[in-house]
Amino acid sequence: MKIILKILFAPIIVVLAVVTWFLTFLVQASGTVLGIVSALLVVLGVAVMILDNTKNGIIVIVLAFLGSPYGIPLLAAKLVGQLHRFRLWLKDTIYG
Repeated sequence: MKIILKILFAPIIVVLAVVTWFLTFLVQASGTVLGIVSALLVVLGVAVMILDNTKNGIIVIVLAFLGSPYGIPLLAAKLVGQLHRFRLWLKDTIYG
């Protein structure tokens, strides 16, 4: 019975590994790009806050925070980490 589970779950574990590696690369690349964009948005937000409207400047700065490495990219990294933990748990349960 255990050998049947090993045979059935081997492709699933491999697919989860490939998806996890791809998503890790994607999160790192998007985090870098969004970090640069958020830095530009902070500068723009401060300029808007000083020159035009305080409320709009704060809105732009909040959007910059969401794009920063502490905003949405961190949430995506945590979700990828949970997927990786699930793959390891599945692997340990089946093959351990």
